[in-house]
Amino acid sequence: MNKARAKTSVTSLLLAAVACMSSALPAQALSLTVQNRDVARAISLGGVCTGCELSGRDLSGANMAGASFRDSTFIGANLRGASMLGTNFTGSDFERADIRGANLAGSNFRGTDLTEARMTGVVAAGTSFTGSDLTDASLDNAELTGAVFTAADLTRTNLSGSRMVGVTLSGVDATRANFSNTEILASNLSGSDFSRADFTDARLDNSRLRHSDFSRTNFHNASLRRTDIRGTDLSDAHNLTQSQINQACGDRSTRLPRGLRVSTC
Repeated sequence: MNKARAKTSVTSLLLAAVACMSSALPAQALSLTVQNRDVARAISLGGVCTGCELSGRDLSGANMAGASFRDSTFIGANLRGASMLGTNFTGSDFERADIRGANLAGSNFRGTDLTEARMTGVVAAGTSFTGSDLTDASLDNAELTGAVFTAADLTRTNLSGSRMVGVTLSGVDATRANFSNTEILASNLSGSDFSRADFTDARLDNSRLRHSDFSRTNFHNASLRRTDIRGTDLSDAHNLTQSQINQACGDRSTRLPRGLRVSTC
């Protein structure tokens, strides 16, 4: 594509984005700057854009840091490698969006639809996904230290190979989720449904699994060092051994497979 055609394509994208804000309040502003170069293109979107329609747009590599896109629509959008640090996406729709390799650190995805979103390799340290729908999303090999997933829907979500230190996974529905080879350290997994989830080779050291359901959950070779399983239902868990339980602690309300015993915390 020659430079003139590339410039026209980018200009069309920007005009579409600006059009969605034509009714915004005067106090709100969205700045869009484009730099066309021989090798790379950079798109910067900042300010406030409530209810923007950006579905299907190519925003790969865009700089959206610090902006607000509340209740906006990004269905099927390409956001690969985008910088989205500290950005507010509350109530937005990212269904089937491609967010692979993006930096989402410190952003707010509260109440967001991320169904079937591709998020492999994202950096989402300190990011809030509270009440979000991540059904069938791919969030594997991601950096999720300090992320909050309270009351999120993680049904069949792929989190394999991710790093999750100090993460909040309380009140989630993680039925059939994939946590294989994931580091879930010093995290809160209390009051959640992890039935039929896969924790093969996962590390759950120093985490709290209190009062959660692990029916038919696979714990093959999972590490439970100093893990709190008080009040946890593990009675129907698969591939759970006494040597693993010896690393954890529980109480009288802890339910284990027949023949296994746990020490009191």
